Amino acid sequence: MMDFKKIIRKHLLTLEPYSTARDEGSGVDAIFLDANESPFNKPFNRYPDPRQCEFRQHIAKMKGLAVEQVFAGNGSDEAIDLLIKAFCEPGEDAAVVLPPTYGMYAVAARTHGIQVNEILLNENFQPDVDKILTLSKNNKLLFLCSPNNPTGNITQKEIVIELLHGFKGIVVLDEAYIDFATEKSLLDLLQTFPNLVILQTFSKAWALAGVRCGLAFAHPEVIAVMDRVKLPYNLNQLTIAAVLKRMQKRIILQNQIQMIIHERKKLFDALKQFSFVEHVFPSEANFILVRVHNADKVYQYLIENGIIVRNRSKQQMLNNCLRITVGSINQNKKLLKTLKHYTQ
Repeated sequence: MMDFKKIIRKHLLTLEPYSTARDEGSGVDAIFLDANESPFNKPFNRYPDPRQCEFRQHIAKMKGLAVEQVFAGNGSDEAIDLLIKAFCEPGEDAAVVLPPTYGMYAVAARTHGIQVNEILLNENFQPDVDKILTLSKNNKLLFLCSPNNPTGNITQKEIVIELLHGFKGIVVLDEAYIDFATEKSLLDLLQTFPNLVILQTFSKAWALAGVRCGLAFAHPEVIAVMDRVKLPYNLNQLTIAAVLKRMQKRIILQNQIQMIIHERKKLFDALKQFSFVEHVFPSEANFILVRVHNADKVYQYLIENGIIVRNRSKQQMLNNCLRITVGSINQNKKLLKTLKHYTQ
């Protein structure tokens, strides 16, 4: 069993989190005169529940977890930021990232003055376990992304388990794109590995990027320290309402996911036919990574034709690579039609 007191930043062990009078008790018929709110414009005159009790219960039920294992925040980026804030001491500790991957892991760490140790993925875009496990114990967080952004591949479960056994800190597994993958989420590993944190989001498959809601699932002690350092009202009422409404439309959601997976296969096959395309990487996400002869030129050509993709050429291992999101049927048709007229 991991002793979290040894890896949580020491001053947080005695930190008294911000609290409200409503933490001590409230009821439907209570008269709220504690928070200097306006009595008008109900229900939005009231601050949201800082503990998100009812909302977290819905999430826990959907995921088959205890409510104490659930954190909800302002996008997965908030969870990333809070984990760094909770476990990494500036000037002493480090975080491990595995390029090419999601850029916010490193940005968030450096924002807090935390050293970032980068270990390149191997040629199959899998973690180099041997190199990771030789790192010193001051490496408190290891960030994995599966399916990985921007490469689109799944991190092998056996590798994740090996890292959970060997890494001395917290392993953060970002599953933002897991709903598009053939492999299932690794949420079941939470029962075995207290040093595992899994991130998920409502921004991708759930089509709620605009409301900003991300989730973290972890051991109750990890969730407790995240709650201790978060801002008190980090999720607003409109966000929670939008997510709960979307959760009632699971059949529609699944149909939309299947449409994207189907379109991903069509796009994958079509992109391989272009002479300027060198390689199309297999994807388990809602995007496809493509290596072309001249990424800057193709990127600019698409911009001029009203199509915006992501040029990832400056990332390590991704020379001349573009990341293309799988859009609607009509959007994908327009993309392919536009690329047919591209001249090298």
